[in-house]
Formats: sequence, structure tokens, C-alpha cells
Amino acid sequence: MNPLVVSAVYKFVKLSDCAAMREPLLARCDALGITGTLLLAEEGINGTIAGTRSGIDRILAYLRSDPRLADLEHKESAADQPPFYRMKVKLKKEIVTMGVPEINPTELVGQYVKPEDWNALINDPDVLLIDTRNDYEVEVGTFKGAVDPRITTFREFPEYVKNNLDPQQKPRVAMFCTGGIRCEKASAYMLQQGFSEVYHLQGGILKYLENVPAEQSLWQGECFVFDQRVAVGQGLAPGHYELCYGCSRPITAEEKASPKYQAGVSCPNCYDTLTPEKRAAAMERQKQVTLASARGEVHIGTRRKNNNS
Repeated sequence: MNPLVVSAVYKFVKLSDCAAMREPLLARCDALGITGTLLLAEEGINGTIAGTRSGIDRILAYLRSDPRLADLEHKESAADQPPFYRMKVKLKKEIVTMGVPEINPTELVGQYVKPEDWNALINDPDVLLIDTRNDYEVEVGTFKGAVDPRITTFREFPEYVKNNLDPQQKPRVAMFCTGGIRCEKASAYMLQQGFSEVYHLQGGILKYLENVPAEQSLWQGECFVFDQRVAVGQGLAPGHYELCYGCSRPITAEEKASPKYQAGVSCPNCYDTLTPEKRAAAMERQKQVTLASARGEVHIGTRRKNNNS
């Protein structure tokens, strides 16, 4: 069986007719057997999809047939099992939610740095290296020496900058995220706040892990991804984490050994915060998942939400 192709795409571009694009795009994805999630907003497109080699090539060609998306870039990896179980095309106010409407990466954005040039930049002691991802993503892996803002959603990033960073003290900043999209907005925001030199990793961590040899890599750990693979490692090989369906956080084998872990229900991260109602609902869902598996079926409850924000 040929592995499935997982393709991450995004582009900031004015799509004033995004609402009209939704249904035709969903129909084309369904016809090609594509699964995953694509977000459409007036500021652009963002998402991750999976399918056969032919299916991915054809849907990318469909997207690029729109002159506004002709130069749409994508990143690829492989999966032996379906990373998504259905296709969704959603309309959003933002394709990555920061909550600062005036930020427009098509007008102002930081300097892109290719993966091959990234090590030299972040080894410069005058450069402040910031991980713009959520706290649970950082726990899975990050770059050596990176600052963790300890944010739970990307909406908290502007407040972190306001309270913790001074452009007069650290005017040179380098940032990174999973695929590059959050850094587009983060770099635009940092420039607006007066930071004179703002850099971001082109293609994100995924492109770095794909292009930079292990012996040269400054990455430590694995990279959390928003699909059923949970995490990937060097060369985008599948990682070693699983997912807690109680809180959607990645969990290790050690955490699964905890008495607070119950498959499909809870883990040490969420055990003490689950309400009786949520615990009962999770147990019922897991029961249905187990029954479906025994029948050789995939229960939709096994999917996880995409919280790439």
C-alpha cells in the first residue's frame, strides 16, 4: 500500500470571495478523496490535507488555477494511516487567529530565513529566538536556546510581547512555528511594535526537519502536528507521542503509565479538571470507538479537533 501524502498549505492573499469558494472547493476535495481541514478567510487560505499522490497533486493544481494562489507553496510528509477522517472547509475571520485586525502580512512582514541558513542566525548571541507556538507544542520539542512564551493560544502572543519584550534592548528577533504561518503574523506584529530586525524560519519547523541533516540540526525533541500522527521527527518520520482525547494534548509512554491515564478519557494533564459530565461523555465515546474498531470500522470520535491557533 502506498503511503498517503500529507500536505500543509497557506498563503496570505486577499480573497474577498472566500465564501463563494467554499462549496466548490469542498466538492472537489470530496471527489478526489481528500481529507483534512482548509480554512478560508478574506486574508487567505490555511490548512492541512491528506490523500493519494494523484489526489493531492490534483487538488493543489485546482487551487493554483486561481491566479491569486498560483504561487501557493506547500510542504509534504507521508502517513501510513489516514491522519484525518473527513474533509472540512471552514470560513473564518482569520486563517490564524491573533485578534489584531490591523496586522496584514501582505503589507508588512519579517525577513524569511531558509532552513539551511537558520543555524547561523540563531547562533548569533545578539538574536533573541522565540518559539511562537502554544505551550503544549513547545513541550514536545523546540530549538536549542529558544524562549518559550508559555502561551496557550496564539491570541496571547501580543500580550506576551507587550509585557516581556523591549525593542530597545533586543531589536533583533528570530521566530519559528510549525509551518510558518503564525510567524508571518507574529513578525508583522513585532515590526509594528518597533523591533528593527525581525526574522522567521521559512517553511517552519517542518521544512527545517525535512531539509537539515540530523548531524547539523539544532532541533531538540519532536514537532507537534495537528493530525492523528501527533508528532514528527527528523526527516518528518512519525514521532513517539500519542494524543489524550480528554484534553487534546500530546502524551508520552510515561504519562500513559500514570494511574490518571485512561484511554480516550483522561491523562495526568486533565484528570483533575474533567467534570463528571465530560468524563462520562468521554467514556461513552471511547466505548463507541472500541465497538467500531471491533467491527473493523473507524468511529468519527477518534478524530481530534484542529487547534492550530
